[in-house]
Amino acid sequence: MKRKLIAAIGVAGMLFSVAACGGDDGGDGKKAGADGYAGQTLTVWVMDGSSPDQWQKDLAAEFEKKTKAKVKFEVQQWNGIQQKLTTALSEENPPDVFEIGNTQTPAYAKTGGLADLADLKEEIGADWTESLNESSVFEGKQYAAPWYFANRVVLYNKKVWADAGLKDTPKTRDEFYAALKTIGEKTDAEPIYLPGQNWYHFVGLVIGEGGELVKKDGDKYVSNLDDPKVAAATETYKKFQALSKAPKDKDEATPQQGEVFAKGNVGAFIGMGWEAGIAIEANPAIEKEIGYFTIPGATADKPEGVFLGGSNLAVAAGSQKQELAKEFLKLALSDKFEGQLAKENGVIPNKESLQVNLKGNAPAEAAAPAAAVGGTTPLIPEWAAVENDPNPIKTYLTAVLNGKSPAAAAKQVEGEFNKRLAQQQ
Repeated sequence: MKRKLIAAIGVAGMLFSVAACGGDDGGDGKKAGADGYAGQTLTVWVMDGSSPDQWQKDLAAEFEKKTKAKVKFEVQQWNGIQQKLTTALSEENPPDVFEIGNTQTPAYAKTGGLADLADLKEEIGADWTESLNESSVFEGKQYAAPWYFANRVVLYNKKVWADAGLKDTPKTRDEFYAALKTIGEKTDAEPIYLPGQNWYHFVGLVIGEGGELVKKDGDKYVSNLDDPKVAAATETYKKFQALSKAPKDKDEATPQQGEVFAKGNVGAFIGMGWEAGIAIEANPAIEKEIGYFTIPGATADKPEGVFLGGSNLAVAAGSQKQELAKEFLKLALSDKFEGQLAKENGVIPNKESLQVNLKGNAPAEAAAPAAAVGGTTPLIPEWAAVENDPNPIKTYLTAVLNGKSPAAAAKQVEGEFNKRLAQQQ
C-alpha cells in the first residue's frame, strides 16, 4: 500500500451539510430488464493508491459481463477530498459509489449523503469481521460496507535482537517489555523508538483496555480521558516510552521514525508496515535486518488493541443507480475481488477467512491477528475537530510523560477537548 494512502487513513475533516435526494433503481428511472443495465455507466470514486490497475480492469470486465453496464473509475486525491465529496454529494449527479475513510463515515451518514445498505449487509455481509464493520454503521443503520484496513505492528532489528541474545519474538506485553530491557542492558542500541505523541498507538492501547476516549453527558459528548481504563493505557504507554530516547513532545513523523530506525541502533518501533520502506530508502542495507511481529497484548491469546485505519465503500443517497451500485458492491466485496485486493495491496480484508491472501507478506501477516480486536477513534461526527492541531490527545500524553498524573493531564486538556466536541458540524 502506498505511504500517502496510509498517511491519510483516519484523518477526519469538518463537513458541511449535504442535501441528498432519494435514489432510483436505474439511471433515468430504468431498472434492469432482459438486457440487464445495458447502456448505463456507473461512476466509482476511488482514492489514489487504493485499488491496483489490474484489480480495476478485472472487476470492470466482470461487472460488464454480469450487468451489461460499464463502470468508470475516477481516481481522487486525499488532499481536499472531504470538501470535494461533500460538494459532489449535494449535486444532481454525484458519484454512484465512492471510497470513504472509515472514521469519516459517520459524519457523511449524519448529513444524509449515504444510502442505507441494510439489504446488502444481509445478503453478503454475514461474515464481515465485526470490528471492521463498526465504522460502516451509524445510529444502528448500515450506511457503508467495509473494504480494506491496516494497523500497526512492531518492526524490529533482527541483528540488534540477536546481539542481545534474543531468539524468539514476544507473545505477551510483559515479554515484550522484558526483551526491550534486555536490549538496553546487553547492547548499545536504543531498545525502542517511541515518541511521546504516537497517539494512534495510544488509541490502540485504550481499545485494548476496553476504554473510550469520549462519553455521553446528557445530549452531548465530552472527554473521557479521566476514565481508569484510559489511565491504565496511559501507564502502559509511559512504561514503554521510558525505554526510548525519542522526544516526548513529538509524534512518529517528526522525525520519521523509519529514518531513525534506519541508522541501525534501534531495537524496535511501533508503526505501519509501509514505514519499513522509509528505513530502506534511507539505508538499503537495513532491509535484511527488518522483522515484524504483532503487538503483544496482556495475554498470549489476545493481541494488543490497535487503531484500525481503512476505507469503506458507500453509495450516494442521491444516485439514480442505487441497485446497479449494489450489484457493483456485490462483486467488489466478493471473496474473489476482496482477496485479490488484499493480496496485491497487502491490506487487511473485510473477512478473517480471506487473510490467507496475505501469506508471504510479512508486515501484513503480522498485522492481521490484531484486526479482530482493533477499533477506531470515536465513531461520531463530533470527533472530527478533535484531531486538528494542536491535538489535545497529544498534549495529554506529553503532560503525563513530563510528570503529571493521568488525572491531572486529563484535567489540563478537558476544556479544549470538550470545546472541540461541541463545535457545530
